[in-house]
Amino acid sequence: MNLLFCASEAVPFSKTGGLADVAGALPKQIVKLGHQVIVLTPMYESIYKNIDDFTHLGQKEVYIQNETYLANYYQTIVDGVTYVFIENDLLFKRKGYYGYYDDEKRFIFFSYAILEFVTLTNRVDLIHLNDWQTALIPYLLDELYRHKKGYEHLKTLLSIHNLEYQGSFNKDFYPMIGTPFSYAYIHFDRINFLKAGIMRADYINTVSQTYSNEIKTQYYGFTLDGALNSRASNFRGILNGIDYDIYNPETDAFIDYPFNQKNFITQKRKNKLELLKSLGLDQSSDIALVCYIGRLAKQKGVDLFMTTLEETICKSNANYIFIGSGDEIYENFLRDLSYKYPSKFYAYIGFNNSLAHQVYASSDILVMPSQFEPCGLSQMIAMRYATLPVVRETGGLKDTVIPYNKYTKEGNGFSFANYNAHELRDVLLSAISLHNNDKKSWRILQRHALNEDFSLNKMGIAYLELYQEIIK
Repeated sequence: MNLLFCASEAVPFSKTGGLADVAGALPKQIVKLGHQVIVLTPMYESIYKNIDDFTHLGQKEVYIQNETYLANYYQTIVDGVTYVFIENDLLFKRKGYYGYYDDEKRFIFFSYAILEFVTLTNRVDLIHLNDWQTALIPYLLDELYRHKKGYEHLKTLLSIHNLEYQGSFNKDFYPMIGTPFSYAYIHFDRINFLKAGIMRADYINTVSQTYSNEIKTQYYGFTLDGALNSRASNFRGILNGIDYDIYNPETDAFIDYPFNQKNFITQKRKNKLELLKSLGLDQSSDIALVCYIGRLAKQKGVDLFMTTLEETICKSNANYIFIGSGDEIYENFLRDLSYKYPSKFYAYIGFNNSLAHQVYASSDILVMPSQFEPCGLSQMIAMRYATLPVVRETGGLKDTVIPYNKYTKEGNGFSFANYNAHELRDVLLSAISLHNNDKKSWRILQRHALNEDFSLNKMGIAYLELYQEIIK
C-alpha cells in the first residue's frame, strides 16, 4: 500500500500540538507494518537550516487567482519514513505556522501542491489528510483532478484532531479556491475548509471513540454536528497512541533513576526526592506530588483551577508542579500561587521537555480536567510512568481512564463527570488522600496503569485496517 500522509506540522520538524506527534508517530508505525508512507508538510523557516541535507525532487506550478506560485519538493528520510517538504518562500518561510492574514491562500496552495505531488511519485492508493489545513483536498480532487491519470481511484481519509479549529474564512475569498462558487465549502455564510473535507472525504475519523460520539451532538459539535451526522456511516474513532521508545521509564535519558514494573516504587521515590530538591519544594516523598503538563487554555479546564486550586492546596498535604503556557490570565494565576506557596507549588511557564519527563516520572497524580479532549496524550504518558490521572470524563480521557472503585480495587485513575470546579476539587482531594493514607490500594492502581497498552503498534494496526477497508 502506498500512502501520502499530509499534515501542517510533523515531529521532529515542526510542532504546536498533538497533530505533530501523530504525524511523527503514525507513519513510522505504518512503515514498520510493511507499507510505503510519504509525509507531506510545509517547509517553515525553522526547517530551512537543513535544506542542504535534503534531496530536491522537483517543482510544480500552482495557480491561485491568475498568479503563479512555485512548489518545490525536498525529501529526507528519518527512522525509515520519507518526509517531503513543500517549499515556497513567500507563503511558508515564516517563524509561525498559523494565524497570518493570508492563511486561506497559504493552505489552498498547500492543498494544490499535495495534489500536484501525486504525479512525482509512484502510485498513490490513499491520501491521509489531517485537520482543516488539508481538508479542502477531497473537494479539489473531485472537482479538478479525478479525470486525470493517477487520480481516478485515489481515496481520501480525513482525520479530525480538534473540531474547534475549522479553517473558516470570509466567503469573498472563494475565487482563490479555483472552482466556481460552491456550497460544498460554505458553512454559515463563510468558507469552511473542514466542512468541505467532512462532506467530500471517502472516510472520516477522529482520535477517540467517545469524541467521535460527542462531536455529533450540538454541545461538542461546534456547528458541524449536522455535517458529521450526515456522514455517520463513514465516520469512526481511533484512539491515538504514544511512542513507547520515547516514553519508556526503563530507558528514559531525562530521568535520574530509570525504572520498570519490578522496581518502580523505590525508583519513583528517588526521582521525586531529586525533583523536589531541585525545585525547592517540601522534600517529603511520602506525600502526594500532583502535576499538570499542558496548554494553559479553557479547553484544558484551567479555568476550573482558578476557582478551587488554592483551596485544594490549603486543604491537602501535597506538592504541586504545573508546566505550561497559554492565556496570560492563567499564566499570572500560576505565578501568583508559586509566590504565595513557594514550598508547595512550582510553576514553569513555557515548555521544557526534559523537565516534563522528570515530572511524569516523579509525580503521583496528573490532573487533566479538560472541557473537551479529542484524545489526550498526557494521561497515557502519565500511566506509562505509574502516575495516576485525575480527569474529566470526556473524549479520549473517558476512553483511557478507568475510575478507581474502592470496593473492587479496579481502575487506573480517577474521574469526575461534570465540568464543575467543585467536582474536580473533591476528586483530587480524594486521590491525594488515597495516596497518602492507603499505599496498598495505590500500588494496585499503579500496576493497573503500568499494564495498559497505549502503544503505537495498537494504533497503527487500527489505522491500517481502516486504510484497507477504504481502498477496498
